[in-house]
Amino acid sequence: MNQQFRQDAIVDLVRQHGYMSIEQLTDHFAVTPQTIRRDLNTLANEGRVRRVHGGVGVESSTVNTAYSTRKTLHLEEKERIAHCLAQQIPHHSSLFINIGTSNEMIAQALLEHQGLEIITNNLNVAAILQHKEDFTVIIAGGQVRSRDGGIIGEATIDFINQFKVDYGIIGISGIDEDGSLLEFDYQEVRVAQAIIANSRRIYLAADYSKFHRNPVVRQGNISQLDALFTDRKPPETIQQLLLQHGVALHIA
Repeated sequence: MNQQFRQDAIVDLVRQHGYMSIEQLTDHFAVTPQTIRRDLNTLANEGRVRRVHGGVGVESSTVNTAYSTRKTLHLEEKERIAHCLAQQIPHHSSLFINIGTSNEMIAQALLEHQGLEIITNNLNVAAILQHKEDFTVIIAGGQVRSRDGGIIGEATIDFINQFKVDYGIIGISGIDEDGSLLEFDYQEVRVAQAIIANSRRIYLAADYSKFHRNPVVRQGNISQLDALFTDRKPPETIQQLLLQHGVALHIA
C-alpha cells in the first residue's frame, strides 16, 4: 500500500472509530511507528485529523484551525489555485471576495488585473489591494474579528445586499460528500450567503483538504456554484455532483 492510500485509509479508520492509537495503526498496516507518525503529522497538517496523545482523533466539527496555522498550510496549492481562478476574472469586473486565507492569495493574484471594483469583508484582502490605483476597493461595515480580520454581522449583510456584482469569490472550511458547503461560524455563513445571492457568478476556491473536513454550519450547496477551483481531482461523489449541476471544475 502506497503512502497516499495508507493515509486515506487512516482517515477512514479514524472516522469509523473516533480514535486510533499509534500502536493500533502500526499493527493494522504492518509498518513502523515512525512511518505512522509521519503519516499522522502530514494528515494533521492538512487538517484531515487531529493529533492527540498517543494517537489521532477526528478533526473538530466546531472549532476551526487557528488563522496563523491556516496561513502556512498548503501554500503551494493555494497559490496555484489563486492564479488559476484569477485567470478567469476579466479586467474591469466587479466582485465580492470574502473571508479566508485562499481568498487572500487570490487578491494577491488579481494585482495584475486592471480596473477591478472589489467589495470585501476581509481586512487582509483590502490591505493587499489598497495600493492598486486603478482598483476601487470597498470594505463592508460590521464587526471585525480580531483573529483573522473578517467582518461579520447584520450590518455586513445589509451592506452586501446593496450591490449586485459580476463575480462572488468565496472560500469554505469543508465540503461534505453530499455537496454541502460547510463552515464553523454562523455569522460568517450568513454573510457568505448574501454574497452568493448578490453575485451573477459564484467561484469557490478550495484546496483538496477541504473535502475531508466536516464543520457544523451549512453555508450552501455545491450546486449553487458556477465553478470550483481546486488542486487535484475531488472525490468521485463530488465529481458526479459537479457534472450533474453543470459546475465547471478547474484543477490547478
